[in-house]
Amino acid sequence: MKIVVLAGGTSTERDVSLVTGKNVWQALVSKGHQVVLLDVYLGYEGDTSDIFNRDVDWIAQVGNITAECPDLNAVKALRKDGEKNFFGPNVLTICQEADVVFMALHGECGEDGKIQAAFDLFGIHYTGTDSVSSAICMDKAITKDIFKAYDIPTPQGVHFTKENPITEPIALPCVVKACRGGSSIGVSIAVTKEEYHRALEDALRYDDKVVVEQYIKGREFSVGVIDGKALPIIEIAPICGFYDYKNKYQAGSAVETCPADIPENITKEMQKCAEKAYCALRLKNYARLDFMMDENGNFYCLEANTLPGMTSTSLLPQEAAAVGIGFEDLCQKIVDMAL
Repeated sequence: MKIVVLAGGTSTERDVSLVTGKNVWQALVSKGHQVVLLDVYLGYEGDTSDIFNRDVDWIAQVGNITAECPDLNAVKALRKDGEKNFFGPNVLTICQEADVVFMALHGECGEDGKIQAAFDLFGIHYTGTDSVSSAICMDKAITKDIFKAYDIPTPQGVHFTKENPITEPIALPCVVKACRGGSSIGVSIAVTKEEYHRALEDALRYDDKVVVEQYIKGREFSVGVIDGKALPIIEIAPICGFYDYKNKYQAGSAVETCPADIPENITKEMQKCAEKAYCALRLKNYARLDFMMDENGNFYCLEANTLPGMTSTSLLPQEAAAVGIGFEDLCQKIVDMAL
């Protein structure tokens, strides 16, 4: 099968996406497919004829994840055409020749539905959910509104724009989030008013819309859902601080336990809640739902990830492994569902 693994881009999660792309590329090659790894923004400037049979070192451009956000201005400076088109050279042409595109993108212009909508117009098959549900889940404010409408437990909160900010916190401590960010970039926990104002300033660096919600003190969990069915729950316990960008992607920064050590009745309830949220958000193919559980055993659904990470430290592959689905088979299963 001819497959394009699409990664990179210009979001703050670019580096994570490149590592996801590398891992997925290797997995699908091991399954015997003809696989091309493309950076959606930088593209491929060589000869594209018979591209799926070319001997190209597709992972040469993929580096390791750093503890800091990528320098996007430096990435944009690499485009020779002056950034006239988000799609890099020959990206659409190569994707149209593929049987399916594996979406290894994360964040803006990847997880927000824009590329999915373009692919729909070009008749390109792709993994993950569609453009509408991608856009809904990318916006944490809309996601919370849907959770409330479907009686899915979620932390109380408010959202506002840069033009009309709420300068006083709803309550302290609270969590301040960039509304359409990912990988916990632009997310802070504020305990004092001074911290709240700093957190607000940081969130507005990444988005002109902000979500402020109650802080849930307790344990953090994630539930992968594949084709509407929940996987075993994984618990994430950062060694220091909360589950921010560094703790997500630097090996050894968090203790991850799967299946999570929680009572069976709570396990079933949380899995059922994840499946309900998956349906309420109109998700397809696969996704991952994030949860917090307070000290009294009450759990809250925070958000949905429509293109979960597929790195060596990512949560969804660990959950799949707990039910006997290896990484290569997981990638194959996602491709099969997309078709």
